[in-house]
Amino acid sequence: MQNGLSVPQGAALTLGAMLGTGVISLPALAAGVAGPASLVAWAALVLLSIPLATTFAALGARHPDGGGVATYARLAFGERASTMVGWAFYATIPVGAPAAAGFAGAYVADATGGGTGTALVTTVAIIAVCAVMNWFDLRVSGTAQLVIAGVVALLLAVAVVVALPHAQLTYLTPFAPHGWGAVGSAAALLVWAFAGWEILGSLSAEYRNPARDIPRATAVAVAAVGVLYLGVAFVTVAVLGPTPGPAPLSDLLVLGFGESARPVTTVLAVLLTIGAINVYFAGGSRMGAALARDGALPAWLASAPGRTPRRSLALITAVALGTTALLAALHQSTEAILLMATATFSLLYVVGTAAALRLLPRRGAAWWCAAVSLVAALGLLVMTGPHMTGPLLAALGGLAWATWRRRRARVAAAVTPAAAPEPEYLAG
Repeated sequence: MQNGLSVPQGAALTLGAMLGTGVISLPALAAGVAGPASLVAWAALVLLSIPLATTFAALGARHPDGGGVATYARLAFGERASTMVGWAFYATIPVGAPAAAGFAGAYVADATGGGTGTALVTTVAIIAVCAVMNWFDLRVSGTAQLVIAGVVALLLAVAVVVALPHAQLTYLTPFAPHGWGAVGSAAALLVWAFAGWEILGSLSAEYRNPARDIPRATAVAVAAVGVLYLGVAFVTVAVLGPTPGPAPLSDLLVLGFGESARPVTTVLAVLLTIGAINVYFAGGSRMGAALARDGALPAWLASAPGRTPRRSLALITAVALGTTALLAALHQSTEAILLMATATFSLLYVVGTAAALRLLPRRGAAWWCAAVSLVAALGLLVMTGPHMTGPLLAALGGLAWATWRRRRARVAAAVTPAAAPEPEYLAG
């Protein structure tokens, strides 16, 4: 694919999926749960993300297709499994987007004093911007993502560098004030920050040379995510102490540049949100089109090969805007939606890594990465607990669709008269 994604664009899209608004608030929340020992949780998840990213990169390189995890499930476990996991993921993207955009909306509202109205307008604007970027061509959104990822990475790196001279090692003791068990609680909280590797598969077919470029783009993204996450987590604890405020990045930038730097956090929140939603709209729209191509969704959502899946994108956008309006009308918190999205990601990791054990060469390093990732993903799935209800309902909807479609095909075959045998007097 001569005009497909380049390695820098692919790395930027992957980085955008990983670096969401959680990086602004999660370091402080994790420190509040486990103290300085929260750094162990960050380091463990960074290490676990290496085999997880390697697994999905290997799957994407060997089976490039817009269906992503749904395609891997179909190849490994059959049509029904593919439909179920595809429905769970496809339904989560437009429902989770308003919750993610709401983070940035809250930052903008606080910075401008505009209240809930400003937050709602910001949320709608972010969803609309991401839809427009994806409407034209993935190269357009990929180039925009490259710029966004570069700015975000630079701002995060600057925050770490300017804060390091203010670090106090005394803040690292006692290292585990709430006990070592709190590290597990912090890790469960941080799962949101490490969701994103699963979207690699849905964009795999868009690379110029998937077998060559996907592993390279993934390696760049893994290194960047690891360095930025660990850097921000360390300075949050070592500079701001055991009780950092709710917006540690803002406080870190103020230490280096004064109060005039505080609004930069709002810009960072908006860019992080646009980057994440842009990637999920790109991958989700292609997954929807691939599911429709394979009969797991209505055929009108499919698109011609190489064309932007605009009908699928339009459906995702419409549901996202509808969810935004519903949440605003009911004055509902987005916490339940975020936890449901985390449960979906855990489910996708389990299915994807299990499929990898059947699809990847057993003697390869990627197969062993898949085995390690499956164990970790099962642990994450257990921790999500009752929040699996939403994804399971969506998956059951997919199962009902697949069952209905099979029955309709059997009925159609039964009522279609078989071709009559040729009369003997015409034979020969």
